[in-house]
Amino acid sequence: MQSNKNQFLIGASVTQDDLENNLHETLHRLRASEPVSWLPATDCWMISDRETCSKVMRDAKTYTVDHPGFSTGQVVGPSMLSLDGKTHKAHRSPFERPFRKREVEQRFREPVGRFIDELIDAMLKNGEAELRRDFCGPIAVKTMIEALGMDAKPVHEVLKMYDTIVDAVTRVTAGEPVSAEGRAAFDALSDSLLPVLQRAGHTSLLASAAGAADGLTNEEIVSNAAVLLFGGIETTEGMIANAMSHLFDHPEIVEKVKADSSLIPAVVEESLRMEPAASVIDRYTTADVQLGNALIPKGELVRISLAGANRDPLTFPNPDRFDPTRENLQSHVTWAQGPHVCLGLHLARLEAQQSLKQLLNRLPNLRLLDKEKARPSGLVFRKPQALFVAFTAG
Repeated sequence: MQSNKNQFLIGASVTQDDLENNLHETLHRLRASEPVSWLPATDCWMISDRETCSKVMRDAKTYTVDHPGFSTGQVVGPSMLSLDGKTHKAHRSPFERPFRKREVEQRFREPVGRFIDELIDAMLKNGEAELRRDFCGPIAVKTMIEALGMDAKPVHEVLKMYDTIVDAVTRVTAGEPVSAEGRAAFDALSDSLLPVLQRAGHTSLLASAAGAADGLTNEEIVSNAAVLLFGGIETTEGMIANAMSHLFDHPEIVEKVKADSSLIPAVVEESLRMEPAASVIDRYTTADVQLGNALIPKGELVRISLAGANRDPLTFPNPDRFDPTRENLQSHVTWAQGPHVCLGLHLARLEAQQSLKQLLNRLPNLRLLDKEKARPSGLVFRKPQALFVAFTAG
């Protein structure tokens, strides 16, 4: 098939800076005229309307993750994130039961609450903090250490491995080869996780999954654990930080939430809609295909903009307004759809909801100090650069 890339003039004008720092206005322009468009700046086809995004996510036969170009697979090896069909199911199935809502509530509500209180206790005496690095990141790291049974590892060591792996994946996404540092970090993670697989199932979520992983090698289980670590830290940190950023922009909602904590789940869902921590997901065409007005040859990268789908005005009227009272809050696609729907969504929601509740309750007169740095940005993963805050010291 001969593609028609030269016909997409709006896509041709989009820069990487537009996607990092002016994303939503850019997506509105694309969606209005070129909902499927070729973007030379990122060397991919970009989908920005909700209907087409859903179609592609649900059609794993035509749009696959199982491709040599898939960035995460290059860094950590084959996993549920980079496989499709029966092989994908074999990799994902052992982890599904431990991540069900009931199991997550039973296993994680108490430790997550304890981690939150410990971090807030440490911040209270100072009267100020940088919430993204002092709170949002550590909560996500501590929770994943608990989930993966890595309690013998200090938080800073896990965070160092994670940061290096994230950097490697980001660089591969930008077209660079896998770095030596990225490979070394994954090897160190593997060395930390392999002993966990031999423990009893009740000791950690990973040990429980390993006990049900008939047919998977230890190396394959570790690759899936690396994906869980990657997603469980990167996106959860961004999810909590983005929600706090939105609340700082809406003090009237903060007052309502303080008076009625039952509003917090709706606040979290609207924040997920407004700013997905992972703004895009990638697929590759398995055959020549026409998608909208685009003629896409086999093997090309199709990038699904979750951020674009979530602000499609056909689904969400007045889409740029932060409104936790929307009747269709659950219609956002932040968790993805189809066979690759996010496995850890119940755990991430639990962390975010408990975090918002305790931050607002336990930090008196909480206020933002630098609004510009609190604005979410990023090409693939979106979150504030920093959340500098002050409050009344305890």
